[in-house]
Amino acid sequence: MRIAAAFEQAKAEDRAALGIFITAGDPDLETSKEILMGLPHQGVDFVELGMPFSDPMADGPSIQAASLRALKAGTKLRHVLEMAAEFRAAHPNVPLILMGYYNPIYIYGVDRFLDEAVSAGVDGLIMVDLPPEEDEELCLPARQAGLDFIRLITPTTDDARMPVVLANSSGFVYYVSITGITGTRSASADSIADAMARIRSFSALPAVVGFGIKTPEQVREAAMHADGVVVGSAVVDQLAASLDQDGRASASTVSATLALAKALAEGRHRQA
Repeated sequence: MRIAAAFEQAKAEDRAALGIFITAGDPDLETSKEILMGLPHQGVDFVELGMPFSDPMADGPSIQAASLRALKAGTKLRHVLEMAAEFRAAHPNVPLILMGYYNPIYIYGVDRFLDEAVSAGVDGLIMVDLPPEEDEELCLPARQAGLDFIRLITPTTDDARMPVVLANSSGFVYYVSITGITGTRSASADSIADAMARIRSFSALPAVVGFGIKTPEQVREAAMHADGVVVGSAVVDQLAASLDQDGRASASTVSATLALAKALAEGRHRQA
């Protein structure tokens, strides 16, 4: 319900919904928690919270490094769920989506994970390494538990594959605007427009674009065509640039990261 409400509000205000991705525990639990708690105050409409994993194969160097920093700081899946619960207590209406890979959830226990995610107030999941053929592993149990399961559509997803990918999806459709890993290139506005139109011909869910969007100007360009825009690597890069020479949080880490989120939120308005 929170995800649908966020997109309905954005639509009513003639703008896109902005999502920001951060990795839980990067560069440490307390700093990432402070950033997470501050994001809604910067105009962010929903948050994607990364569950750190040692082999994030779909992610580029920036988010890979963020995962490694978080793991080095001792972040575990239970800490991510605890952060989610604290976020929900502070922000009862802001959607929170957990993004990551299946292996840590499998080890944790699917039933236990879903129970605790629902209790923590998580709204949805994005699992980049579980294809529709594996829906019984997590997608269907998650949907039954009341969590949205958000699917990724890529530029190479053809018309025959699209209904298969979208069959059990909910929340929104996440369009990966570039081929390859995150944070490496940017898509053109024309390609985004074409992709959004194509997705809408297959699904009534909100169409969101992410991967490769780094600046407020790119957010605004994407917002002209998409129902939502997600920025990840640029935010993680800003955080990384603020760290001291030992890779620890500095006095500016939280403020610099939140300042970028605020600037990006300006771009969700379709008029400058």
